[in-house]
Amino acid sequence: MASLNNTAGMEMLLKAIIVILFIAVLLSLSSGLYFLMKDIGDNRKRTLYALGIRIALATLLVGTIAYGYVSGKLRSTAPWDRTLHPERVAPVTPEK
Repeated sequence: MASLNNTAGMEMLLKAIIVILFIAVLLSLSSGLYFLMKDIGDNRKRTLYALGIRIALATLLVGTIAYGYVSGKLRSTAPWDRTLHPERVAPVTPEK
């Protein structure tokens, strides 16, 4: 029972990390837009730094999602997923 709770806790932690990384990517995107509009004609490189941070965060986000999928901690619960819900797939009738 303890390992079952630990697995559920790890899944929730992974999902929380994914949400936090996604929000951080959005914040970096908005700060980059702000710096782009604010620093017109200025020689600062804040927009470039925001882009670098956004690329790093997006890479971490994709890596985290890939880790969760490969390790089995993230899985599809979509109703259109045939492997999860074979009883919901309409039978294929051959055309005459």
